[in-house]
Amino acid sequence: MMKTILLVLGALVSLAAGHIVFTPDTEGVIDYEVKINMHRTLPEDRQKMKSMMPEFRTSQHQLFFRGAESLYKPVEEDVEEDPDFSKEPVKMRFHQPPVEMYFDHATSTRITQQEVMGKEYLIEDSLKLPPWKFGTETRTVMGFTCRQAMYQDIDRKQEIVAWYTPELRPYLGPEIFNTLPGAILEVDINSGERVITAKKLDRRVLKKHELKKPHRGTKVTRTEFKKIMEAHEERSRANGANIIIR
Repeated sequence: MMKTILLVLGALVSLAAGHIVFTPDTEGVIDYEVKINMHRTLPEDRQKMKSMMPEFRTSQHQLFFRGAESLYKPVEEDVEEDPDFSKEPVKMRFHQPPVEMYFDHATSTRITQQEVMGKEYLIEDSLKLPPWKFGTETRTVMGFTCRQAMYQDIDRKQEIVAWYTPELRPYLGPEIFNTLPGAILEVDINSGERVITAKKLDRRVLKKHELKKPHRGTKVTRTEFKKIMEAHEERSRANGANIIIR
């Protein structure tokens, strides 16, 4: 009975997402840290590579929001290279192409700008509303009391647990996680395989260039882009693409 109630609540929240009214003065920036367990993402036939790579990889992202719009993008990182590799053991570096995600909840629009093998693509589709279930646990993130919500992504084989706060703007969050009645401040994917955590909130008026629709790249549908990614992943498995041995 309780599971049924949780499912119904999740459906009602999702339906309400398209009808919420956002005030124009609701704007600012949330800084997120993304922590990936690299060892857990290795396929079975590459377990020996663990000694050549760090267990965790972290990156910084920012979520710009104003009214019904939001833009999630990575923070550019300055990487210092040591020209003398002879003193270092063999290591691996992983290059992750930048991805920008733009959302407009007033029109249920999602635009993703993503690079694959040096070529940029622009994917425009509608917002997806996952079947959120609501838990009873709470936790504090960045000083805000957050509630628990979860769902299972069967296609990606992922268990998603999100922590959101009704104290901030609804339907806001990192990546594709932005359809709950509050701002999502933490997302745990597959029990620690990838964790996204909010670290800082800056309530301020955004500059004109900070939140705008991505426009670079070849326009493709979500289905077409999925086929492109599948082909790229096959090539990566075959020749170790995106891996630099130092």
